[in-house]
Amino acid sequence: MIEIKFIKSENKVIAINNGIEIGECKFIIKEKEWNIVHTFVSNDYRGQNIAQRMVKCIIEESEKENKEVIADCSYAKKILSKRK
Repeated sequence: MIEIKFIKSENKVIAINNGIEIGECKFIIKEKEWNIVHTFVSNDYRGQNIAQRMVKCIIEESEKENKEVIADCSYAKKILSKRK
């Protein structure tokens, strides 16, 4: 099973399969918002909603801190636009 892990100290979320990192979603913490700047999933794992799960993890964690999420990353922008 693919695990999604939030690592705030490194401003990222990673996807792990059997101990191997297969995806990463990076964000920048600003005063009032978190900006998702990059999302990547290894070719072998694309099409399994892993990137979507990582973006949603950042959204959930940001809400705990009452921060808005924006995105420079084009993929994350698509996910955010579907929420509105």
